[in-house]
Amino acid sequence: MEDLLNAIVLLCNFVIVPALAYGAQLALGALGVTLIYGILRFSNFAHGDLMAFATMIVILVTWVLQDAGIGIAPLPTALLALPVGILGAIAISLVTDRWVYRFYRERKSAPVTFVIASIGVMFMLNGIVRVVIGPDDQSFADGSRFLLEVGEFREWTGLKEGLAIKMSQALTLAVAVLCVGALFYFLQRTRAGKAMRAYSDNEDLALLSGVDPARVVFYAWVIAAALATIAGTLYGLDKSFKPFTYFQLLLPIFAAAIVGGIGQPLGAIVGGFIVAFSEVMITYAYRKFLLYLLPQEWVPDGLVQLLSTDYKFAISFVILVVVLLVRPTGVFRGKVI
Repeated sequence: MEDLLNAIVLLCNFVIVPALAYGAQLALGALGVTLIYGILRFSNFAHGDLMAFATMIVILVTWVLQDAGIGIAPLPTALLALPVGILGAIAISLVTDRWVYRFYRERKSAPVTFVIASIGVMFMLNGIVRVVIGPDDQSFADGSRFLLEVGEFREWTGLKEGLAIKMSQALTLAVAVLCVGALFYFLQRTRAGKAMRAYSDNEDLALLSGVDPARVVFYAWVIAAALATIAGTLYGLDKSFKPFTYFQLLLPIFAAAIVGGIGQPLGAIVGGFIVAFSEVMITYAYRKFLLYLLPQEWVPDGLVQLLSTDYKFAISFVILVVVLLVRPTGVFRGKVI
């Protein structure tokens, strides 16, 4: 029985808890992507670098606060800087919409034109981030590192394996729940949210009903920018901040949005956890886990790892391709790309 409990704790420590935190980060990112697609009808390839841009602002403000001795320990100081990052992301999103996307929207350009324009915006944001903060890893996490430490868990349980829960992981899940709850309340209960859902479902009918398209577009960019800032900051606190990493995150974020059903907020959340658990479970080495469950002579000599962690993002690509081939509308029957 003790071996079984040790195996469960080991799995929680290296698979379940990290996948839950990573899934919440992907879900928040995918919500922004699916919201823009539902309202503006195009895939925003600049979303990953918008996350990087917003997180860069949070980091710079965090450094200023840390130098001034301002903090909210045991929580990270980045939470104080988060509103500034959100405002910066909203500003750059509205500026790019005004000077780039609006031009093509007024001319009713094809969706592929918007995609190409978003790629241009992506490179612009990536360049700004690299020039301002540099291409290397940047550290900005402070406060308590762990909510639960391995040694404490071992003392409480008497088990050989210990469970560690990082503060960033617990914070990610708590903030994600609050953000998702606030978003669904906004979409379901407020007049602006209902207008956005009506515009997404049937643009012509919504316009005939008196919905202001400019206001809907404004709300879409504001919400998407806020979600991008929160997702990027939480990912940076949990992992690390490096501009190119956020560019790579675009693939699992799009995979999450498409798996759940592009244009479906609930689908983006489910898709985020599907992609996260797939990546973590397939790249985890199960040898130690099997040592607790099987006789030692039955356990293979290798790591018992299906794929190396180097192929982590390839899993997202495979999931994306399979979903597009088998069920293009996703789990919750979203829009077809």
